[in-house]
Amino acid sequence: MARLLSIDFGKKRTGIAVTDDFQIIASGLTTVDTEQLLPFLKDYFSKENVEKVIIGEPKRLNNEPSEVVPLLNSFIEKFKQSFPTMPVERIDERFTSKMAFQTMIDSGLKKKQRQNKALIDEIAATIILQDYMRK
Repeated sequence: MARLLSIDFGKKRTGIAVTDDFQIIASGLTTVDTEQLLPFLKDYFSKENVEKVIIGEPKRLNNEPSEVVPLLNSFIEKFKQSFPTMPVERIDERFTSKMAFQTMIDSGLKKKQRQNKALIDEIAATIILQDYMRK
């Protein structure tokens, strides 16, 4: 088998999580500057066998797309040009950042550590991947 990779796309930063090769465990991988996302993925895909990319789709509570969606759509077009054979699936990512922050509190992280937005994005990507794996 191969890994699944999830993306919590943001204007400035993007959280990334992956599964193990057997797709049993989802773990945070890193957070990268969104401008460096494609080069990062090219490098990662050259080293690891990835079966599918799961991208969190940001929506508002009323089910309308959030303001990030046009940037996300542009990224997905570029991604598909760079990796035409890589399957991409979008899933609802509502509340993942809040869940990530709560996970940090529940884990006992101090207030200063909880202010690390990059860590929140990485945990949110992990939650997106866990949600996908449950379905």
